[in-house]
Amino acid sequence: MKGHPKGLIAAALSNMGERFGYYIMNAVLVLFLCSKFGLAEEKATAIYSVFYMGIYILSLVGGIIADRTQNYKGTIQTGLLVMASGYVILSIPIMATAGNAAWLLPLTCVALFLIAFGNGLFKGNLQAIVGQMYDNFEAEAAKQGPDALRIAKGKRDSGFQIFYMFINVGGLIAPFVAPLLRSWWLGQNGFGYNAELPALCHQFIAQGAAMSTDLVTKMTELFATMHVDFVATDAAAADLCQNYLNTFNTGVHYSFIASVAAMCISLVIFLCTKKGFPTPAKKAAAEVVDYTPEEKLAMAKELKQRLYAMFAVLVIAVFFWFSFHQNGTSMSLFARDFVNTESLAPEIWQAVNPFFVIVLTFPIMFLFEGLNRRGKGISTPKKIAIGMGIAAVAYLFMTIFCNMQGYPSATDFKGYPVEQAAGLKAGAWVLILYYFFMTVAELFISPLGLSFISKVAPKNLLGLCQGLWLGATAVGNGFLWIGPLLYNKFPIWIAWVVFASVCLLSMIVMLCMVKWLERVTGEKAALEAAKAE
Repeated sequence: MKGHPKGLIAAALSNMGERFGYYIMNAVLVLFLCSKFGLAEEKATAIYSVFYMGIYILSLVGGIIADRTQNYKGTIQTGLLVMASGYVILSIPIMATAGNAAWLLPLTCVALFLIAFGNGLFKGNLQAIVGQMYDNFEAEAAKQGPDALRIAKGKRDSGFQIFYMFINVGGLIAPFVAPLLRSWWLGQNGFGYNAELPALCHQFIAQGAAMSTDLVTKMTELFATMHVDFVATDAAAADLCQNYLNTFNTGVHYSFIASVAAMCISLVIFLCTKKGFPTPAKKAAAEVVDYTPEEKLAMAKELKQRLYAMFAVLVIAVFFWFSFHQNGTSMSLFARDFVNTESLAPEIWQAVNPFFVIVLTFPIMFLFEGLNRRGKGISTPKKIAIGMGIAAVAYLFMTIFCNMQGYPSATDFKGYPVEQAAGLKAGAWVLILYYFFMTVAELFISPLGLSFISKVAPKNLLGLCQGLWLGATAVGNGFLWIGPLLYNKFPIWIAWVVFASVCLLSMIVMLCMVKWLERVTGEKAALEAAKAE
């Protein structure tokens, strides 16, 4: 990529396999846990929340390991292998029964832990290497003079945006895999896809004749669309339900095989290109300088300010990811329950976000670069604040729409007759517009947050500090269960109001800190110099 360090695209391509697996899990995990084990949505989203919290909190562990061993590349390789082992376990189509549930669900959780731990070893350390690329790039530019250095420093934000865009290619493809494999396998066994049937089948297996007449009627109608006869009083009815569940979930298991293949591809790319990547340890070892006590005091003060700035932005990141990652919990459930998904399975909507990442990255980059050329550049902290405001707009839109539609809680909506519920379901445009706003917000926050951390992080703690950014994401993910809880117990617009309020408050707090953050990172002086020119 012209004007950027060599190795940037290779690093992004190495990350594509991880993104592929991530978006497979993001699309299917909650729905898979509900359909396979018959878990209540609150319990399934609690497991999802802990899993996604683990993905990011374990990045702290991965960062510490890489910083202490000074073996970033080896840690990254190990992470890919550990992630692949977790996906291998999930790809084995063992069906859940009353006799094996006691060990099969824990085994599934062990597989999720391996994926999370492997991700922790991999993700933050690869981002640290990208940050090191720009440190070296700026050091080379400094030898050519202050103008060259200023231009080089201006490339870091756009470089992380390019990195972020390329890794989302895997995320664009992944959400199509599980639904396609599942629908194909259902078709091979004489069934069709329906998002409501797994929960109904589990309920019938548990209750049998005690199941309400309305729900039995709904099951009969849904099976009839597949040309399958369902008679609740028939002794084979429970077996039919179990057969449908087994077939439904086997197709999802096959999608995890695709995740294993994606991990292998990423590993091959990394092994073939890692020689071209910088090693943070070499740079740190070369910088051995004697300082006076006054210089050490000044450096300690500057380091403290940088760390304060970093933790301030990390707090804002917690609230963003708490709201953004509802795409895998309450928004995934909303797509299943309140959106007409006859032509598209609810998991496929997860592809809208990476699609917009790919489409919108370069226009947003050109916007920022155009403002820089006219001396009206926006600092990284201000971009993050704007991103929080855009995220608030996304949830404000959902609030207004759902309130106008008069949507009740999801629990109440599921009790509506089939025809009444179908008439109230939203069109695809609602999800598309929501994901548009949230993706723009993401592009203002996520890659620029990575860039910000790489600017303020001490050079001997690059892996740890990138792990802290991911750790903030983990804390946000730890509260994901709140969305489905509100979604199922109250009119759903109330859940969207909560997220809109969180994003709006975060924007206000961030705007109050902008001048301080600009001063700490040196961006204020750089922006003033650009205006003077």
